[in-house]
Amino acid sequence: MPTKSGVAMAVSAVVLLALGWLADYPELIALGFAALATLAVAGAWMALRPDLSAVREVRPQRVSEGEKAMGVITLTNESKRRSPPILASEQMANRQVQVPIPSLAGGSDHTTTYYLPTNRRGIYQVGPMSIGHTDPLRLMRVGTVFSAFSTLYVHPRLLNVEPVPTGQTRDMDGPTSSYSPQGGVAFHSLREYVPGDDWRLIHWKSTARTGQMMVRHNVVPNQPRLMVVLDTNSLGYSEESFEAAVSAAASLAMAAIRGGFPLELRTTSGGVAASDKAYDGAVAALDLLAAAKATREDPGLAALPSMVAADDSVALGVVTGTPDPRTLGVLPTVRRHFLMASLIQFASRFNAPPTPLNGVVSLTVRTADEFADAWNKLVRT
Repeated sequence: MPTKSGVAMAVSAVVLLALGWLADYPELIALGFAALATLAVAGAWMALRPDLSAVREVRPQRVSEGEKAMGVITLTNESKRRSPPILASEQMANRQVQVPIPSLAGGSDHTTTYYLPTNRRGIYQVGPMSIGHTDPLRLMRVGTVFSAFSTLYVHPRLLNVEPVPTGQTRDMDGPTSSYSPQGGVAFHSLREYVPGDDWRLIHWKSTARTGQMMVRHNVVPNQPRLMVVLDTNSLGYSEESFEAAVSAAASLAMAAIRGGFPLELRTTSGGVAASDKAYDGAVAALDLLAAAKATREDPGLAALPSMVAADDSVALGVVTGTPDPRTLGVLPTVRRHFLMASLIQFASRFNAPPTPLNGVVSLTVRTADEFADAWNKLVRT
């Protein structure tokens, strides 16, 4: 396919031939035929297009905002003749990354790396990859498109913060309930055996008495659970404050997971990620927040009543912007269903002191860094 230079060359050839014929000027006709001959040579060159196969990887597949991620391309020359130098083009988030590829001997391969943009949170599709072959004068170009795609997860920026406070101490010998996480050492009740249960927990006396296989139901006693909710209604945010709120929600979620707290991470748009053990569920939580978007159709904090847990052993942390003050009134309403309720608001500027909410620990900040400092001071005192 002719490039802009190739089109200009073709137009010039036609003009030169026309002027030479009309003016009876042999030199112009010679120049016109020379231009056509150049185009013919470029076309013949394009017939010798390289036979290449390509494999692309993204390493690592998941990074935090601002961390380095690389695309790794391995090209193999499938033909016996040497391939000319070519230019590969990768598409990612409406951006093109140009990757030069050197000449390859027949049957050989070449691996090259290039950096992918990670300056903004999100889940990005890398590809398709286009490999362009041009003649030495750049008059014609033929591109081969490899439709394979890779996915790059850019997680929110994480801050070193304390987890959502529960108002209680963690007691390994305290009371138990059917809602307590399984796998602890405290006996709660007997139940029927289900496939996958540890045979060491079988209670043989009860099994003999009932005729059914019975096991000890051991749980982690008095283990407060944490729920972090991100408001994804766009009305209370600027673009910067929403990104700060996502970073805060991710930091609170990771603090809970590092601390070994059972966690339920939610967005008001309906997204859910859960973790029952330390570091279990971290990837799912960060992937959920990498994809988070603020929309006007989102129910916002009005969705909180539908998130109330079946028991009262959950501490709530809500991250939002500056929604209508009447919307915040839902927090005191649901407060009685939680051990403790905390509210973090991100505001681009402070027009007036925030309205205090009965029974809710509130914090209003402008940036993610300001949140980390103020939150840690608040929780540790």
